[in-house]
Amino acid sequence: MRRREFITLVGGAAATWPLTARAQQPTMPVVGWLASGTSEAYASYVAAFREGLRRAGYVEGQNVAIEYRWADGHYDRLPVLAADLVHRRVAVIVTLGGVPAALAAKAATTTIPIVFLTGSDPVASGLVSSLSRPDSNLTGTTTLGDEVGQKRLELLHELIPAVTIIALVVNPTTPFADIQSGEIHAAAHALGLQLHILHASTEREIDRVFASLVQLRADALAIAPDAFLFTHKEQFAALTLRHGVPAIYPYREFVVAGGLMSYGSSVRDTFRVATVYTAQILKGEKPTNLPVQRATRVELIINMKTAKALGLSIPDKLLARADEVIE
Repeated sequence: MRRREFITLVGGAAATWPLTARAQQPTMPVVGWLASGTSEAYASYVAAFREGLRRAGYVEGQNVAIEYRWADGHYDRLPVLAADLVHRRVAVIVTLGGVPAALAAKAATTTIPIVFLTGSDPVASGLVSSLSRPDSNLTGTTTLGDEVGQKRLELLHELIPAVTIIALVVNPTTPFADIQSGEIHAAAHALGLQLHILHASTEREIDRVFASLVQLRADALAIAPDAFLFTHKEQFAALTLRHGVPAIYPYREFVVAGGLMSYGSSVRDTFRVATVYTAQILKGEKPTNLPVQRATRVELIINMKTAKALGLSIPDKLLARADEVIE
């Protein structure tokens, strides 16, 4: 081989080495994040999710990427957002915001693993056929949301024994809203309470809820578990104070925002499980080998500052049972 031909051959091979090396480098896996609410409302959970992945060895921007999709409380946007994540060919989809987000992801793909967080029964909702061994591409965690609705009414009645009329705020656009309302109706009847179901799926409708309380002569308010309602927890806290209406909520975050009292599962606990499952799937585990985790612990949170502003005296017996008292 002539010297000039040899140099040309070596030079050409050297020019292709960087391209070959780049082609051999593993592609960074992408986690798809599909949420019913807003980025602002779930900012602390995003931070917790990133931290959980970091502990499992995945650092965003270094060896894993996260694509965020927010429906901003508009459930009709979820199917398009889910389809976009599937088109992006993400490695796993994490859904936050209850059944609507999880169902949208399930409808969009039968192959990409899905990790859901929901407050409703995943079997009754049609997400999985079994909690112990999901037979599809879905797994996740479920909080005690709908199941403890009766207990919330009992706690509200214990706080204000003279209460006779209660209003329940439900988002009518969420799946199974009618079933949710029916269960609370039965619980109110058992307690001898008159219950009014009020619908809210926009900020304006939330304002109308409080405007109608005087006409209904409602003594107290209960908020149903829902991603849109959760997103507007600060609005609820401010309006209950302005109108002097005691309210009970499904999650601690409402009370931190200024609400009076909450009773339900810890969203942060379910996030820990969801993060672990996401990391395991990124490492090659299949959803069928990861049983749906069901929350077993509920917490009672009371905001004493709000109670004082409403002119309420919290019974010592109720305070003793509280898992956290915010001063």
